[in-house]
Amino acid sequence: MAQNDSDLTASHDLVLAVDVGGTKVEAALIDHEGRMLDGSRHRRPTGAANDRETVARCVGEAIEAAMAAAPEGTRVRGAGVGSAGPIHLDRGTVSPLNLPAWHEYPLADLVRRTSGLDEVVLRLDGLCILLAEHWLGSLRGYRTAMGMVISTGIGGGLLIDGRLAGGRSGNAGHVGQIQLHTREGEGRDLSLTLEGIAAGPSIVAWAQGRGWPGATGEDLARDYASGDPLARRAVERCARAVGEGIASVCALVDLEAVAIGGGFSRVTPDLFDLIRATIAEVAPLDTIPGVQVFPSALADEAPLIGAAGLLHRADLLP
Repeated sequence: MAQNDSDLTASHDLVLAVDVGGTKVEAALIDHEGRMLDGSRHRRPTGAANDRETVARCVGEAIEAAMAAAPEGTRVRGAGVGSAGPIHLDRGTVSPLNLPAWHEYPLADLVRRTSGLDEVVLRLDGLCILLAEHWLGSLRGYRTAMGMVISTGIGGGLLIDGRLAGGRSGNAGHVGQIQLHTREGEGRDLSLTLEGIAAGPSIVAWAQGRGWPGATGEDLARDYASGDPLARRAVERCARAVGEGIASVCALVDLEAVAIGGGFSRVTPDLFDLIRATIAEVAPLDTIPGVQVFPSALADEAPLIGAAGLLHRADLLP
């Protein structure tokens, strides 16, 4: 696992890592072994209620603070950027579903302009999480695997036969947007997707709609631990949806392993047993229940480590 190291020297090439999500943006400086420079990690809020300029300012502030931590004489050779999707690689733009004000926002240009770095590599945040886990975490040694995050949204990335999958537009592995139920009406209905059912805010809202008095994922975790029936039903609903989603992906790409991180993945240690039990129950192929499902080994560092890996481990990119 990556570790903070205040003794990094100029002999270690650093990369600016940026992770943009629906709740926050983080930036840090990370070396070629996945070590984070002490004092370089900075966070700012994003949030669906903020306008385009406010989110951009927060992203810029996090980048500037991280870059200011670079010791004199240390080279920052480029920036790796992970963002909630969808993204558009050709344009360098992002349209995070949980940041509606940032539709088609030119994130690569913002990072380039704010950091002063010429080389900026943008990818889906789920792919960055997968890259980190394959490089330094739970998925080392596997050749066909998926990384997932369960948080404000649900993201993912795919490793197929030893190579990261990018796809036509850079959005391969967007597991949160697979549809788990059939639409009854016409058009798009995001409430039927894995993210719409099982992301942290979705599960909290589901429980509240049935009379649960809590307000946050932390409240849900507390009430689950105390045995509250509604909290337990809510967590079980999340686990079932995630297990169904993993089983569906396994049917397509024959996964060996899945690593899951993100704040809501830690709502209870029971979550992983519940997910595994669902996979075993619903798997449409007899080979699917053999898939390994692990907690992330890198916890909340994975998105930043993976973003840095876009440059440090460019050999894995499609």
